[in-house]
Amino acid sequence: MGSLDSNFSVNSTEFKPLDPEEFRKQAHTMVDFIADYYKNIETYPVLSQAQPGYLRARLPETAPYRPETFETILQDVEKSIIPGITHWLSPNFLNLSCFKALVVGSYKAQLVTRSSAPSSPRETVHSRTWALIISGKLVVYGSDQTHSTYTKACKLAGIYPRNIRSVPAGSDTCFAMSPVALRKVIDADVAAGLVPLYLCVTVGTTSTTAVDPLEDLADVANDYGVWVHVDAAYGGSACICPEFRHYLDGIELVDSLSLSPHKWLLSYLDCCCLWVKKPGLLVKALSTNPEYLRNKPSESDSVVDYKDWQVGTGRRFKALRLWLVLRSYGIANLQSHIRSDVRMAKMFEGFVKSDSRFELVVPRIFSLVCFRLNPHPGSYPGYLDLLNKKLLEWVNSTGGLYMTHTVAGWTLHAEVCGGGYTHRRVSRSRRLEVN
Repeated sequence: MGSLDSNFSVNSTEFKPLDPEEFRKQAHTMVDFIADYYKNIETYPVLSQAQPGYLRARLPETAPYRPETFETILQDVEKSIIPGITHWLSPNFLNLSCFKALVVGSYKAQLVTRSSAPSSPRETVHSRTWALIISGKLVVYGSDQTHSTYTKACKLAGIYPRNIRSVPAGSDTCFAMSPVALRKVIDADVAAGLVPLYLCVTVGTTSTTAVDPLEDLADVANDYGVWVHVDAAYGGSACICPEFRHYLDGIELVDSLSLSPHKWLLSYLDCCCLWVKKPGLLVKALSTNPEYLRNKPSESDSVVDYKDWQVGTGRRFKALRLWLVLRSYGIANLQSHIRSDVRMAKMFEGFVKSDSRFELVVPRIFSLVCFRLNPHPGSYPGYLDLLNKKLLEWVNSTGGLYMTHTVAGWTLHAEVCGGGYTHRRVSRSRRLEVN
């Protein structure tokens, strides 16, 4: 039948996050650095002698706008990071487990606001919450586009499956959650004697990258005392660019926010950032203090024990990974990466618009393009979905391109995500033949 085509023009300057030869050079440098560390590991104090908070004076308050050299970054790791960690692999390390990495703990003033509420009211709230869970009255809210982990997390928290609400989001709102629909669902639950607990707002849904109206939804939730969490795992990364920042308008009204740099900020799996307005509530829920984990820094409240921020006790030093990315690329290159992906997606969107055989399912917001074959007049129900499925299977079988699919509004469609795409690769996709 012909091929997707367009006269779309694009800036020839493209951001390339990974140059193979530069990667080879840096990899050799890193291996030497690690080998030297192991060679000299016995020369370090097993337990860090640095004082909690020492790192704040050594590091700038913000990430660099321009990238820094790899050699400079490794020098800072050696001079500032290594002195603040406990060396698990030292032959002199005879403890059951590590107290903590003081490097991470040194950011307490930036990440944590200590709760000064007396224990008795908090115990009352805690007991009442468990009573509500047991009685099956707590209700949580998301949309039918909210990520599947929302349901899984609610089940793990003890929420009855029947009390997990998925507010319908249709094509009339571009699959974003409607504040009006949310209020109706909450009102019905309150009238039934249930207790609204939690709302998950999404900035960049998985299926269509829809953006829920954060500020309006938070206003509704706050009328009922509902905890508001923002899942910005994908779309939040784009907000490092000023032109996308309005998607987080109203963020001051929410209780927590999560963002996954491994999705769009050139970080490796898994790397997720969590901000909490009142960390004391999180610590209260997850804190454990067995004797074998007690230590002076923790008891002096001079560091953050991240075991009290998560289900597991131990954790990898993931903050170091993100810190290296921010310094290696700089804000300017990370912004360029986001904009390049969006530009490539816009280019592919142009191909789809220019070909009458295809249609866009939803307007493109970030770097995801959702499209499908146009329906044929008089085709039987399900025929279009079958045709799109066959098209997707054929494209993926060629090995030249890989796309995925989803269902939104009861319609199956294909998706192309611009992550890592270049002008040459997107241009090649316009030669896609439809049999």
